[in-house]
Amino acid sequence: MRLILPATLRLAALLLLVAGIAFALVRLSPVDPVAAYLGPGIARLQPEQRERIEAAWGLDQPAPVQFGRWLGHVLSGDLGWSTSHNAPVATVIAERGAATLRLALPALVLSGALGFALGTLAGTREGSRLDRAVRLYAYLLAATPTFWLAIVALTVFSVQLGWAPLCCSGPIGVTPDRVTLAETLAHLALPLGVLTLFGVAPVALHTREAIAAAMRSDHALFAFAQGASRRDVAWRHAARAALLPALTIVCASLGEILGGAVLAEQVFAYPGLGRATVQAGTQGDVPLLLALTLMAAALVATGNLVADRLYARIDPRLGAPGPIA
Repeated sequence: MRLILPATLRLAALLLLVAGIAFALVRLSPVDPVAAYLGPGIARLQPEQRERIEAAWGLDQPAPVQFGRWLGHVLSGDLGWSTSHNAPVATVIAERGAATLRLALPALVLSGALGFALGTLAGTREGSRLDRAVRLYAYLLAATPTFWLAIVALTVFSVQLGWAPLCCSGPIGVTPDRVTLAETLAHLALPLGVLTLFGVAPVALHTREAIAAAMRSDHALFAFAQGASRRDVAWRHAARAALLPALTIVCASLGEILGGAVLAEQVFAYPGLGRATVQAGTQGDVPLLLALTLMAAALVATGNLVADRLYARIDPRLGAPGPIA
């Protein structure tokens, strides 16, 4: 309990700070929520009608009052009304969140596993051609924008080769309840592959450094002197030493995966929280944008907290971890 309470207070303070910054940025945005909501109909809007809409949305109040009212509603469990989707914010997040989870969670696991395997192989052969190839591959991935990688993948595998669907999470014109599992996986494969490649580089590079350092340690030299093979030393000693930093990178990369999902979903027209975030930003949907920002911050902080709590289980020498920093 003494560890959970400080972590909870720190998380609450972090979310409050993120909410305040996000609200200030939205207020400074040049997007007019009323004009974005009405579209071409804004030309026929009378001044008194605009005043009634602003009063209904609370836009006629000073910024601190608006933020206070929104924060009070959030604490009571009411996330507000999404003007871009014309539905409650909680409903939009629940509907779009399931699609994003099907995309982001497998990408997080696969990128972590692939990055750890590549980093281990490169670290055990430090200075070899394999090591140089893995590092070059990781550096290229790290320098490649997600949207560009998504566009290239879409052009090659969907347009030219026809191996993958062009867009969406299912066939166009088919309701979600009639989409089969095979069709869902077919539409998920390409964006999942792009996000997986996007998250491989940091895990591979950090793991490679940890493995290479462990292979040069006194423990490894002693194991070599006893006749252990390089493979045994790598997987029985070095891999354990590299597991903790790799776990930290995987958990911390949750925010990067979510950020990559925003761009990937936009390119592939995938109906997840990424596209909802873009729509909320371009249409001035303040309640949805703030809720998505808070959720992303909470997920990233929770990922770091989970990594801290797993340390003692992976390496008992670390003992009980302290509160999140």
